[in-house]
Amino acid sequence: MRTLLCVEDERTLLRNNCAFFVRLGYRMLAAETLSEARACLSKERIDAVLLDIMLPDGNGLELLQELRVTGNKIPVIMLTAWGKPQDLSLGYKLGATAYISKPFDYDAVLAVVESIFERYEEMPETIVKGPLTLLPSSMVALLNGKDMLLTQKEFALLLHLLKNENKIISPDVLYAVVWNAPMKDSKDTLKKHISSIRKRLQENNCCFTIIAVRGQGYRFERVL
Repeated sequence: MRTLLCVEDERTLLRNNCAFFVRLGYRMLAAETLSEARACLSKERIDAVLLDIMLPDGNGLELLQELRVTGNKIPVIMLTAWGKPQDLSLGYKLGATAYISKPFDYDAVLAVVESIFERYEEMPETIVKGPLTLLPSSMVALLNGKDMLLTQKEFALLLHLLKNENKIISPDVLYAVVWNAPMKDSKDTLKKHISSIRKRLQENNCCFTIIAVRGQGYRFERVL
């Protein structure tokens, strides 16, 4: 069982966050202040931290910096209302693993947490789906044995969609998983990447495609 530490000073949100992950089988630790978070980190084995920025006794980025300075590489997901590019940039420079903006979609938070844990687990050398072969370690996708020449972001999108074949994945979830940041005004960026992947699949008469489901998201499925 994985253990998450949620650091959030708003009690209702803290309670809801913990309840959501407990229902999914996670062990949850809760902290309302930096001092409580430090105490948990010193006593418990924690797999990832969900960290708010504005806390009663300081800034969550202080804790993030402390962890990284001491060599602690625990994944830290910032849950914050901050959304300015310079704020996100500072967090990443200090070692944040991902950002989720408030108010957030729990599915997006879960997808980010699970994708982070997947990085630390041993991935198969190859993932084969019909004419598609994905090589996660080198981020190369082959279609009928030919390199699709995908960018890293395109590969990550294709991998996530393929692993969730026939499921509709929302734009927020896809962006959070691949870019590790809130989507905000980046819908066009996601659309362009999806269109690029779809075009490569269609150009090679692939039996799979990516369908846009109006108002819901995208689905990887076999062409009928």
